[in-house]
Formats: sequence, C-alpha cells, structure tokens
Amino acid sequence: MQKKFQIIIILVSIIYINACSVGKQYQRPTVQLPNKFDSTAATDSSVASIKWNNFFKDTTLINLIDSALQHSYDLQLAIKRIEEAQAYVKQARANYIPAVDVSATATTSNPSNNSLNGKSLESFIGKNHLEDYTLSAAVSWDVYSWGKIHYQNEAALAFYLQTYEGARTVQTTLIADIATGYYNLLMLDKQLHIAQQNVALTDTLVNMMRLEKTAGQVTELAVEQIEVQQQTAMILIPQLQQQITIQENAIKILSGELPASIARNANIDSAYIWNNLSAGFPAELLSRRPDVRANEQAIIAANANVSVAKASMYPSLNITATGGVDAFKASKWFSVPASFFYTGAASVLQPVLEHRNLKTQYEVAQVRQDEAVITFRQSVLTAVEEVENALVSLDKLKTQQQISTAQVDTLHKAIYNATLLFRSGLADYLEVITAQSNSLNAELQLADIQRHRLAAVVDLYRSLGGGWK
Repeated sequence: MQKKFQIIIILVSIIYINACSVGKQYQRPTVQLPNKFDSTAATDSSVASIKWNNFFKDTTLINLIDSALQHSYDLQLAIKRIEEAQAYVKQARANYIPAVDVSATATTSNPSNNSLNGKSLESFIGKNHLEDYTLSAAVSWDVYSWGKIHYQNEAALAFYLQTYEGARTVQTTLIADIATGYYNLLMLDKQLHIAQQNVALTDTLVNMMRLEKTAGQVTELAVEQIEVQQQTAMILIPQLQQQITIQENAIKILSGELPASIARNANIDSAYIWNNLSAGFPAELLSRRPDVRANEQAIIAANANVSVAKASMYPSLNITATGGVDAFKASKWFSVPASFFYTGAASVLQPVLEHRNLKTQYEVAQVRQDEAVITFRQSVLTAVEEVENALVSLDKLKTQQQISTAQVDTLHKAIYNATLLFRSGLADYLEVITAQSNSLNAELQLADIQRHRLAAVVDLYRSLGGGWK
C-alpha cells in the first residue's frame, strides 16, 4: 500500500511540474513613446499627481464633483462591476481546494412476497423488508488543475484589476466632464451678461438715433438699423438662458440628481488657471492613465487564458475518494468500525476526439491576446496624442486670449469715439453700428476662448491620468 502511494505522489509531482511549465510569463509589449512631450521640457513631476480637490480651486466646482462622485450612476455601475470581478477572483482561488460532497440517504424497499427478491430477502434476513442508511463524503481532486487553476486565478485577478482601473477611468472622465460643463456654464453666464449690457447700450443708441431723426440729421433707415442691432443682442438673451438651463441639467444628471439650477458666485474672469503646468515624462502614462492600465490588465488576462487553453490539451489526473458509514438498520448506522466503508480511485484522462475543439480554443485565445496587445498600444498612442493636443491648446489659447482681450479694449474705445464723432457730425451712423456689432462679437468670442482655455487645463489633467486619487 505504501509503495502505491509513493507511485501516486511521483506521478502527481511529474504532472504538477509539467503543468507549471505550460504557461508563458507575461511581459509588457513594447510601445512607441517619445522621450518627452514636444511642448514642455522633461521634468520628474507631473500635474497628474495632484489630487482633484487640490487641483481645482473653485469651491462650487469642488462641491459639484464631490456630489457626483457620491451619486453618479456611471460610477455606481463601475463599482458593481468591481464587485462582480471580486466574486470571480474568490471563485478562482477556491478551485485550489478539492471538491467535497457530503450526502446522507435513507432508503426502504418492500419487494413482493412472491418475487425472487422477496423470497431471497426472507430466507437471508428473515423478512422481505429492507432498509439502508448511508452517510458519506466524496472528495474529488483534479491534480492537473494545479496548472490551469494558477492561470485561471491569474486571469480572474487581471479581470478584477481591469474593472478597478475601469472605475478609475469613469471617475477621471466624470470629473473632467463636470469641470468642463461648469466652465461652460460660467462662459454662458458671461455671454448672457454681455448680451444684456449690449441691449442696454443699444437702447441708448436707439434713443439717440431717434432724436437725430427728429432733428433731420438721419433717416428712418438709421433708426431701423440700430434697432436691428439691438434685436440681435436681444435674441441672444433667451438663447443663452436656454443653454444655461440645459447645461445645469446636464451637470445634475451626471451627478445622479434630478435637473435643477446650480447656485454659483464665481465668474469666468476670476476662474483659476494653472500656469507652467508640468506634464512629466511620456513613459509615466503607462502607470498613471487608468484606461492604459486597464488595457494592460486585459493583456495579462488574455495571456493567462492562452495558458489555460493550452493546459486543457494535456492529460489530466483525477483522484477521488469516498468514505462514510452504511447500515441496513438505523440502530447500527454509527457502529464504527463495522459500518465504516471507503473507496479510492485515480484516473488519467487524455482528450482525443476533442483535440480539434481544444486546439481551436487555444488558437482563439492567442488571437484575443494579439487583439489585447493592439488595443493597449493604440491606447498609449491616443494618450500621447491627447496630452500633446492639450499642451498645444493651452499655449495657443493663452495667446488668443491676450489678442482677444486687446481687441475687446480697442472696440470699446471705437464705440466711444464713433459715438462722439457721430454726435459731432464727423462720422456716419453705420460706423457706430459697425463698432457696436464688432464689440458684441468680440466679447462673446473672448468668453468662448476663456472657456476653451479652462477646458484645455482640464483635458491636460485628465489626459495625464489625473483625477482618480
């Protein structure tokens, strides 16, 4: 008996060693990364390392983001996917433990007195009524599963980490969307204020033109032209009010709340803008960007699944054992050792007719691994592109804002001078209208540039992998 156990242990050891050699160790695929971002100098620090509640300075915005992180349905779904993945990890780890089934049965049979079974029972035990009570435990252990279970556990863990990084991606996207929407709201506030101011200013010009018409200095056409200019500004007011309400509702929905207005005291002119933002090294994207990290975990899972598929084509060794107590009388059920019984067996199974099916699964697993590598490399390139785009946007939008601010100041002077010259009879009324129209468009454009610049800051923060801390 001892020699038989030694043989079994040797077989188990050989197959275990073989199983462990089936899989291939994961190695990160090579990716194309620049040494530094074109628009900045290479530095060891990155703005992505700043926590989101320290990166944003507006109290209203911080409260909106905090509320969104607590109530967002997108984030809640992402967390549920993490919990689902955790369950699969627990299941994979439990496969290391042999399967154990416990059963208790009680049977009774009463064959016909005239049947062969009935006559046999009566002659053997003195009655034709038979009872049987069994309590048993069966243990089954797929020894070769040591190899497959290891890689199944690795795949489950990688899937869990992938969903975890997916939740981080949802959070960074949510924060960026809330911040971008909030800055858009501030822009709309300013544009509404500009339109209202323009209506008030043109109201003064309309009255002036009417007085000039009464004095015979201008025609009715001049009055109509300035009224059209006023109506152009007036129609902007309900349009902007509509957009403000829609933007407020969008932010609330992102936060998992019912549509409602958002109380705010800040304006786009006072919004904090980071200067000299550090992007760090491009290689840091591999460890900071949650979507890139999630795609790498997908490769790890795919690599493990290839090993599982390959292991399935090898022979498997299964050991089973069953033991318990059995008696035909309830009073002798637990009479040990007389009622004790046990059986043991070991079997080797080599798939034969299923080989093509198993090979297909292995080939498909390899293809999916290749697809995961392609997706990972593509996400890295996309990350670099997004950072570069945000950096160049920040640089050029700063210049645009400076030019646009100077243009607005010039046009304000132009309106003042045109009005004075018109009253002195040295300028045509069309010059006043043109200056007023240009000023309105320039002020609206400046507010839009300010919003784009703030959005570019948010884009850079998100694209570098900030926002999940």
